[in-house]
Amino acid sequence: MTGPRYRFAPSPTGFFHVGGARTALYNWALAKQQGGTFVLRIEDTDEARNRPEWTEGIIDALAWLGIHRDDPTFEGPYFQSALADQHVAAAQRLYDRGSAYYCDLTPEQVQERAKAAGKPGYDGYSRDRGLGPGPGRVLRFRVPPGTTVVGDAVRGEVEFANDTLEDFVLLRGNGTPMFLLANVVDDIAMGITHVLRAEEHLPNTPKQQLLWRALGAEPPAWAHVPVLVNEQRKKLSKRRDKVALEQYRAEGYLAEAMVNYLMTLGWSPRGDREIVPWSQIEAEFDLADVNHSPAFFDLKKLAAFNGEYIRALPVDDFVAACQPYLHDDGVPWPPERYRPAVFAQMAPLVQTRVVTLAEVPAMVDFLFQADPVVDPAAWTKAMGVAGAPAVLAETARCYATLDPWSAEALKDALDRIGTAHGLKLGKAQAPIRVAVTGRTVGPPLFEALEVLGRDETLRRLTDAAGRGTPG
Repeated sequence: MTGPRYRFAPSPTGFFHVGGARTALYNWALAKQQGGTFVLRIEDTDEARNRPEWTEGIIDALAWLGIHRDDPTFEGPYFQSALADQHVAAAQRLYDRGSAYYCDLTPEQVQERAKAAGKPGYDGYSRDRGLGPGPGRVLRFRVPPGTTVVGDAVRGEVEFANDTLEDFVLLRGNGTPMFLLANVVDDIAMGITHVLRAEEHLPNTPKQQLLWRALGAEPPAWAHVPVLVNEQRKKLSKRRDKVALEQYRAEGYLAEAMVNYLMTLGWSPRGDREIVPWSQIEAEFDLADVNHSPAFFDLKKLAAFNGEYIRALPVDDFVAACQPYLHDDGVPWPPERYRPAVFAQMAPLVQTRVVTLAEVPAMVDFLFQADPVVDPAAWTKAMGVAGAPAVLAETARCYATLDPWSAEALKDALDRIGTAHGLKLGKAQAPIRVAVTGRTVGPPLFEALEVLGRDETLRRLTDAAGRGTPG
């Protein structure tokens, strides 16, 4: 194995968290930049919480972000459960060397002793009792005296007094390994040289560093990046916040926008712009520039990133990206009424007005509906303006003979009609827009009318003129 080896080791216990996605991207950027390897390890030993579909979800989410299994930088996926025998064997070596010992205290007894001593945690009661393995006995690591110094690429040197670590458990009473042991054994077995993860794992790091050395291996380079927080500056929570990468993907966030935004959470590219291509991110990313402070996951800023990426797409690419949303079961028109050529005409107008692809169907639904779904409140407001009913009726008559049928001609004609009735164009076009599209907002009106066509526009205007004001 040559070159630095970074690893990303998620547990398949739910949807893919945006924080995990950011960690994966940080690791990927460094592995690519340094000619190293990105190792994907699925930590699947918690059988009660794991599901195969969540493992596939992780792999699929990584691929969406651009971290592909067919890239030469990528290695895996490996599964932690496949190394179970090595975990137990490592524990046995530690016991044989005197670096671990058995303890028969139950969790309740540990708590009772801690309460009586007025000091939290396990007190080392079984350190010198010479117990061997037995039913219900846990294997504990014998933490040496002194201080453990963790060299962190983001936080510098972090010192931990060993007497605050307590003799932590390696094997449970049923003989199964604890996460700390399994994690270290896996990293050693896979030749991991760099461990980059969220700062919430920092308290475990001195214990893991001690295990690395006790197992005769040189610890990796550590880096703990800031956690992501919401607008209340609370750590992002699956129960409270919108954190599933799959949800953002379903809502029509572009992968390139999500990647760019996630990479800026705790780090910034050089220059004045944050919206930059991956090639620049990969070339410039440096752990020394990562901020220590928690990173605010700003939904508005993410939307702004996405809107800019959408606007930058070639129109044909935008049309292609929209297709899943235009053929979804939830679109507000019968599938047979969808006309690709009509959408292609409208696409450039829609592209500048949406921030997610999921917004697109609502911008063009009126083109594919037999009749627009009219918002009663919008209709009442539009027709409540003095002169609006007359403008609507006169516009229908004027448009019947208008030549050419173009956005410019449509606009000029309505402008003249509105002026004759004492209305500026903005007021005059309100009843026309609601009559044709059903709403007060949407793509540019006159370009939309040009695409919709004379016959359908006239039918809708005539129907609306005969409808009157609701109520």
